[in-house]
Amino acid sequence: MKMSNTNNENRTLKKAKKARVIPGFGLTMGVTVTMLSLIVLIPLASVFAYALKLSPNEFFTLISKETVRDAFITSIGSSFIAALINVVFGLIIAWVLVKYEFPGKRLMDGMIELPFALPTAVAGITLSKMYAEDGMIGRYFAHFGIKISYTRIGLLIALVFIGIPFIVRAVQPVLEKMDDQYEEAAYMLGATPTRTFFKVILPELRPALLTGFGLAFARGIGEYGSVIYISGNSAKEHTQMISYVIMQKLNYIDYKSATAIALVMLIISFVMLFVINIIQVRQARRVNAQ
Repeated sequence: MKMSNTNNENRTLKKAKKARVIPGFGLTMGVTVTMLSLIVLIPLASVFAYALKLSPNEFFTLISKETVRDAFITSIGSSFIAALINVVFGLIIAWVLVKYEFPGKRLMDGMIELPFALPTAVAGITLSKMYAEDGMIGRYFAHFGIKISYTRIGLLIALVFIGIPFIVRAVQPVLEKMDDQYEEAAYMLGATPTRTFFKVILPELRPALLTGFGLAFARGIGEYGSVIYISGNSAKEHTQMISYVIMQKLNYIDYKSATAIALVMLIISFVMLFVINIIQVRQARRVNAQ
Protein backbone atom coordinates (compact mmCIF):
# COMPACT_ATOMS: atom_id res chain seq x y z
CA MET A 1 0.00 0.00 0.00
CA LYS A 2 2.83 2.35 0.88
CA MET A 3 4.62 1.53 -2.38
CA SER A 4 1.46 2.36 -4.34
CA ASN A 5 1.09 5.73 -2.60
CA THR A 6 4.77 6.50 -3.25
CA ASN A 7 4.39 5.69 -6.96
CA ASN A 8 1.31 7.88 -7.20
CA GLU A 9 3.18 10.76 -5.53
CA ASN A 10 6.10 10.36 -7.94
CA ARG A 11 3.73 10.42 -10.92
CA THR A 12 2.05 13.55 -9.55
CA LEU A 13 5.43 15.25 -9.13
CA LYS A 14 6.49 14.32 -12.68
CA LYS A 15 3.25 15.73 -14.08
CA ALA A 16 3.75 18.91 -12.05
CA LYS A 17 7.28 19.28 -13.42
CA LYS A 18 6.05 18.85 -16.99
CA ALA A 19 3.28 21.43 -16.57
CA ARG A 20 3.96 24.93 -17.88
CA VAL A 21 2.40 28.21 -16.79
CA ILE A 22 2.27 29.27 -20.46
CA PRO A 23 1.53 26.11 -22.46
CA GLY A 24 2.46 25.54 -26.08
CA PHE A 25 6.13 25.37 -27.05
CA GLY A 26 5.41 26.10 -30.70
CA LEU A 27 3.47 29.29 -29.98
CA THR A 28 5.88 30.71 -27.39
CA MET A 29 8.92 29.78 -29.50
CA GLY A 30 7.35 31.43 -32.54
CA VAL A 31 6.71 34.65 -30.60
CA THR A 32 10.29 34.58 -29.26
CA VAL A 33 11.86 34.10 -32.69
CA THR A 34 9.62 36.78 -34.24
CA MET A 35 10.45 39.36 -31.61
CA LEU A 36 14.18 38.61 -31.77
CA SER A 37 14.10 38.83 -35.56
CA LEU A 38 12.25 42.15 -35.66
CA ILE A 39 14.18 43.82 -32.85
CA VAL A 40 17.68 42.31 -33.09
CA LEU A 41 18.45 39.99 -35.99
CA ILE A 42 16.99 41.93 -38.95
CA PRO A 43 18.51 45.31 -37.97
CA LEU A 44 21.91 43.70 -37.41
CA ALA A 45 21.67 41.74 -40.63
CA SER A 46 20.90 44.97 -42.51
CA VAL A 47 24.17 46.46 -41.22
CA PHE A 48 26.09 43.42 -42.47
CA ALA A 49 24.25 43.45 -45.80
CA TYR A 50 25.00 47.12 -46.45
CA ALA A 51 28.61 46.76 -45.31
CA LEU A 52 29.15 43.86 -47.74
CA LYS A 53 28.50 46.27 -50.59
CA LEU A 54 31.75 48.02 -49.71
CA SER A 55 34.98 46.65 -51.13
CA PRO A 56 37.68 45.70 -48.56
CA ASN A 57 39.85 48.62 -49.74
CA GLU A 58 36.96 51.06 -49.43
CA PHE A 59 36.00 49.69 -46.02
CA PHE A 60 39.50 50.06 -44.54
CA THR A 61 39.87 53.51 -46.09
CA LEU A 62 36.68 54.70 -44.41
CA ILE A 63 37.53 53.38 -40.94
CA SER A 64 41.17 54.48 -41.06
CA LYS A 65 40.46 58.19 -41.52
CA GLU A 66 42.15 60.32 -38.90
CA THR A 67 38.97 61.53 -37.20
CA VAL A 68 37.52 58.02 -37.13
CA ARG A 69 40.75 56.49 -35.85
CA ASP A 70 41.07 59.11 -33.11
CA ALA A 71 37.43 58.57 -32.12
CA PHE A 72 38.02 54.82 -31.80
CA ILE A 73 41.10 55.42 -29.65
CA THR A 74 39.22 57.88 -27.45
CA SER A 75 36.16 55.63 -27.07
CA ILE A 76 38.07 52.42 -26.36
CA GLY A 77 40.73 54.05 -24.17
CA SER A 78 38.31 56.15 -22.09
CA SER A 79 35.86 53.25 -21.70
CA PHE A 80 38.67 50.94 -20.58
CA ILE A 81 39.97 53.39 -17.97
CA ALA A 82 36.44 54.16 -16.74
CA ALA A 83 35.69 50.43 -16.44
CA LEU A 84 38.87 49.93 -14.38
CA ILE A 85 37.86 52.79 -12.07
CA ASN A 86 34.40 51.24 -11.74
CA VAL A 87 35.90 47.86 -10.80
CA VAL A 88 37.64 49.44 -7.80
CA PHE A 89 34.84 51.68 -6.57
CA GLY A 90 32.05 49.30 -7.60
CA LEU A 91 33.64 46.57 -5.47
CA ILE A 92 33.88 48.96 -2.50
CA ILE A 93 30.23 50.01 -2.87
CA ALA A 94 29.04 46.41 -3.18
CA TRP A 95 31.12 45.42 -0.14
CA VAL A 96 29.60 48.20 1.97
CA LEU A 97 26.04 47.36 0.88
CA VAL A 98 26.45 43.66 1.66
CA LYS A 99 28.68 43.61 4.73
CA TYR A 100 27.37 46.55 6.76
CA GLU A 101 24.06 47.80 8.14
CA PHE A 102 23.51 51.56 8.37
CA PRO A 103 20.69 54.10 8.08
CA GLY A 104 19.72 54.81 4.48
CA LYS A 105 21.18 51.56 3.18
CA ARG A 106 18.12 50.73 1.07
CA LEU A 107 18.06 54.24 -0.35
CA MET A 108 21.72 53.97 -1.34
CA ASP A 109 21.12 50.54 -2.83
CA GLY A 110 18.25 51.94 -4.90
CA MET A 111 20.34 54.88 -6.09
CA ILE A 112 22.74 52.44 -7.78
CA GLU A 113 20.02 51.89 -10.40
CA LEU A 114 19.76 55.64 -11.12
CA PRO A 115 22.08 55.59 -14.18
CA PHE A 116 19.83 52.89 -15.68
CA ALA A 117 16.59 54.79 -15.06
CA LEU A 118 17.82 58.32 -15.77
CA PRO A 119 17.78 59.37 -19.45
CA THR A 120 21.40 59.58 -20.58
CA ALA A 121 20.88 63.02 -22.12
CA VAL A 122 19.68 64.34 -18.75
CA ALA A 123 22.74 62.84 -17.07
CA GLY A 124 25.04 64.46 -19.65
CA ILE A 125 23.48 67.90 -19.26
CA THR A 126 23.55 67.66 -15.45
CA LEU A 127 27.17 66.50 -15.30
CA SER A 128 28.38 69.11 -17.79
CA LYS A 129 26.67 71.87 -15.78
CA MET A 130 27.99 70.61 -12.42
CA TYR A 131 31.58 70.29 -13.63
CA ALA A 132 31.68 73.46 -15.72
CA GLU A 133 34.05 76.22 -14.60
CA ASP A 134 31.12 78.06 -13.00
CA GLY A 135 29.37 74.88 -11.84
CA MET A 136 28.72 73.58 -8.35
CA ILE A 137 31.80 71.31 -8.36
CA GLY A 138 33.80 72.55 -11.31
CA ARG A 139 34.37 76.00 -9.82
CA TYR A 140 36.56 74.54 -7.05
CA PHE A 141 38.77 72.75 -9.57
CA ALA A 142 38.88 75.88 -11.74
CA HIS A 143 40.77 77.68 -8.94
CA PHE A 144 43.63 75.22 -9.52
CA GLY A 145 43.46 75.57 -13.29
CA ILE A 146 41.77 72.18 -13.76
CA LYS A 147 39.07 72.12 -16.41
CA ILE A 148 36.68 69.16 -16.30
CA SER A 149 33.72 69.79 -18.60
CA TYR A 150 34.48 69.54 -22.34
CA THR A 151 37.68 67.58 -21.68
CA ARG A 152 38.66 63.92 -21.40
CA ILE A 153 38.29 64.18 -17.62
CA GLY A 154 34.63 65.03 -18.02
CA LEU A 155 34.29 62.21 -20.51
CA LEU A 156 35.69 59.75 -17.95
CA ILE A 157 33.30 61.02 -15.27
CA ALA A 158 30.31 60.44 -17.53
CA LEU A 159 31.49 56.92 -18.41
CA VAL A 160 32.08 56.09 -14.75
CA PHE A 161 28.57 57.33 -13.96
CA ILE A 162 26.83 55.10 -16.51
CA GLY A 163 29.07 52.06 -15.91
CA ILE A 164 29.30 51.65 -12.15
CA PRO A 165 25.92 49.86 -11.71
CA PHE A 166 27.19 46.97 -13.85
CA ILE A 167 30.03 46.26 -11.42
CA VAL A 168 27.93 46.64 -8.27
CA ARG A 169 25.10 44.42 -9.51
CA ALA A 170 27.53 41.78 -10.78
CA VAL A 171 29.50 41.56 -7.52
CA GLN A 172 26.69 42.03 -5.00
CA PRO A 173 25.00 38.59 -5.40
CA VAL A 174 28.36 36.80 -5.16
CA LEU A 175 29.22 38.62 -1.93
CA GLU A 176 25.80 37.80 -0.47
CA LYS A 177 26.26 34.07 -1.16
CA MET A 178 29.89 33.92 -0.07
CA ASP A 179 30.39 31.85 3.08
CA ASP A 180 32.11 33.71 5.93
CA GLN A 181 33.81 30.48 6.99
CA TYR A 182 36.49 31.01 4.33
CA GLU A 183 37.50 34.30 5.92
CA GLU A 184 37.39 32.85 9.42
CA ALA A 185 39.55 29.90 8.36
CA ALA A 186 42.12 32.26 6.82
CA TYR A 187 42.25 34.36 9.99
CA MET A 188 42.66 31.24 12.14
CA LEU A 189 45.60 30.17 9.96
CA GLY A 190 47.28 33.50 10.65
CA ALA A 191 46.55 35.33 7.38
CA THR A 192 46.43 39.12 7.50
CA PRO A 193 43.27 40.92 6.30
CA THR A 194 45.10 42.02 3.14
CA ARG A 195 46.30 38.50 2.35
CA THR A 196 42.84 37.10 3.09
CA PHE A 197 41.27 39.51 0.63
CA PHE A 198 43.70 38.83 -2.22
CA LYS A 199 44.05 35.07 -1.67
CA VAL A 200 40.56 34.07 -0.51
CA ILE A 201 37.94 36.68 -1.38
CA LEU A 202 39.23 38.18 -4.64
CA PRO A 203 39.52 34.82 -6.49
CA GLU A 204 35.84 34.19 -5.75
CA LEU A 205 34.88 37.65 -6.98
CA ARG A 206 37.13 37.67 -10.07
CA PRO A 207 34.57 36.18 -12.53
CA ALA A 208 31.89 38.62 -11.38
CA LEU A 209 34.32 41.53 -11.60
CA LEU A 210 35.36 40.52 -15.12
CA THR A 211 31.72 40.22 -16.17
CA GLY A 212 30.88 43.64 -14.76
CA PHE A 213 34.02 45.10 -16.31
CA GLY A 214 33.07 43.71 -19.73
CA LEU A 215 29.53 45.06 -19.53
CA ALA A 216 30.68 48.51 -18.36
CA PHE A 217 33.37 48.58 -21.06
CA ALA A 218 30.94 47.60 -23.82
CA ARG A 219 28.37 50.14 -22.62
CA GLY A 220 30.98 52.89 -22.51
CA ILE A 221 32.21 52.32 -26.07
CA GLY A 222 28.76 52.80 -27.52
CA GLU A 223 27.57 55.52 -25.13
CA TYR A 224 26.14 58.67 -26.71
CA GLY A 225 23.65 60.62 -24.60
CA SER A 226 25.66 61.14 -21.41
CA VAL A 227 28.94 62.00 -23.17
CA ILE A 228 27.68 64.17 -26.03
CA TYR A 229 27.42 67.27 -23.83
CA ILE A 230 30.28 66.93 -21.36
CA SER A 231 32.96 65.76 -23.81
CA GLY A 232 32.94 68.86 -26.01
CA ASN A 233 33.15 66.72 -29.20
CA SER A 234 36.38 68.37 -30.30
CA ALA A 235 38.42 66.58 -32.97
CA LYS A 236 41.38 68.80 -32.10
CA GLU A 237 41.26 67.89 -28.40
CA HIS A 238 40.48 64.23 -29.19
CA THR A 239 37.25 64.23 -27.20
CA GLN A 240 34.99 62.84 -29.93
CA MET A 241 33.38 59.50 -29.12
CA ILE A 242 32.79 57.04 -31.96
CA SER A 243 29.02 57.21 -31.46
CA TYR A 244 29.16 60.96 -32.12
CA VAL A 245 31.16 60.37 -35.31
CA ILE A 246 28.49 57.93 -36.55
CA MET A 247 25.78 60.51 -35.91
CA GLN A 248 27.89 63.14 -37.65
CA LYS A 249 28.27 60.90 -40.71
CA LEU A 250 24.52 60.30 -40.80
CA ASN A 251 23.84 64.05 -40.63
CA TYR A 252 26.13 64.51 -43.63
CA ILE A 253 24.31 61.62 -45.39
CA ASP A 254 27.55 59.67 -45.50
CA TYR A 255 25.92 56.27 -45.06
CA LYS A 256 28.97 54.33 -46.23
CA SER A 257 31.19 55.68 -43.46
CA ALA A 258 28.45 55.33 -40.85
CA THR A 259 27.84 51.70 -41.85
CA ALA A 260 31.55 50.83 -41.86
CA ILE A 261 32.01 52.29 -38.38
CA ALA A 262 28.83 50.61 -37.12
CA LEU A 263 30.10 47.25 -38.38
CA VAL A 264 33.34 47.64 -36.43
CA MET A 265 31.34 48.57 -33.33
CA LEU A 266 29.13 45.53 -33.88
CA ILE A 267 32.14 43.22 -34.10
CA ILE A 268 33.60 44.71 -30.90
CA SER A 269 30.26 44.16 -29.12
CA PHE A 270 30.06 40.54 -30.28
CA VAL A 271 33.60 39.87 -29.08
CA MET A 272 32.85 41.43 -25.68
CA LEU A 273 29.66 39.39 -25.28
CA PHE A 274 31.49 36.23 -26.32
CA VAL A 275 34.19 36.80 -23.70
CA ILE A 276 31.58 37.58 -21.03
CA ASN A 277 29.67 34.37 -21.84
CA ILE A 278 32.87 32.31 -21.61
CA ILE A 279 33.57 33.80 -18.16
CA GLN A 280 30.02 33.04 -17.01
CA VAL A 281 30.15 29.45 -18.30
CA ARG A 282 33.47 28.81 -16.55
CA GLN A 283 32.12 30.29 -13.34
CA ALA A 284 29.01 28.07 -13.56
CA ARG A 285 31.20 24.99 -14.05
CA ARG A 286 33.36 26.00 -11.12
CA VAL A 287 30.32 26.45 -8.86
CA ASN A 288 28.83 23.10 -9.94
CA ALA A 289 32.17 21.36 -9.37
CA GLN A 290 32.16 22.59 -5.81
